[in-house]
Amino acid sequence: MDRPGRDGGVPARYASRVTSTAGTTQGAQTLARGLAALRAVAETPDGLGPNDLASRLGVHRSIAYRILQTLVEAGFVVRGADGRYRGAVGLLALAAGGYMGLRDAAVPVMRRAADDLGATVSLLVVQGTEASALAVVDSARSRYRIVFAEGSTHPLDRGAAGHVLRAFDPPRPDDTDAVRLARAQGWSSTFAEVEPGAYGLAVPVLLDGGPNACLNVITYVAEVADLALDRLIEAAAEISALPR
Repeated sequence: MDRPGRDGGVPARYASRVTSTAGTTQGAQTLARGLAALRAVAETPDGLGPNDLASRLGVHRSIAYRILQTLVEAGFVVRGADGRYRGAVGLLALAAGGYMGLRDAAVPVMRRAADDLGATVSLLVVQGTEASALAVVDSARSRYRIVFAEGSTHPLDRGAAGHVLRAFDPPRPDDTDAVRLARAQGWSSTFAEVEPGAYGLAVPVLLDGGPNACLNVITYVAEVADLALDRLIEAAAEISALPR
């Protein structure tokens, strides 16, 4: 029969096993908190303070602060001048890495479409409450360069891409007219909602089991936006059919 330890607790021959299990449980809890913190920061464009995060995670402020500092050191989070923490470049790179197969498959298709249209074509996916540019391709023959780069984001309630990405979701009472129209017709067009003076046109990219994604044409020329729909739908269908 096993004898209890000197303190009357766990038998000596099980002590190391219990210690190991406790360490594993604590490590899993720490990882879970870190991932929850990362998600909370990513989904809060205005940033989170230690007190905000502590409230969300149900932990003491000092624990929330240590988690945030660890994420800062990893390059996933940055502390702003206002003391609030926001997603950093490393977080965007991590997200892009997860979609690398989709990006690599889509870029050649996007380049052909951009050159055909003489306009910038981007591939956007949902990142929390924002539309994030996974890939951006400029036309080799465009006379104007759109200031829009990979990793750029904008709120989902703005721009043709935002309306199309929101249209993937089931109808909600608070849907805007633009989202309802995008859901009904299968595309969206806007003017100057994201880039001043620029026209936007977006169509969904239907990915089996993949993220909500869309192709977006951005141009300063109204005629290009008016004539781009069929070509953009063709490109989206081609990307949807590609192996990843």
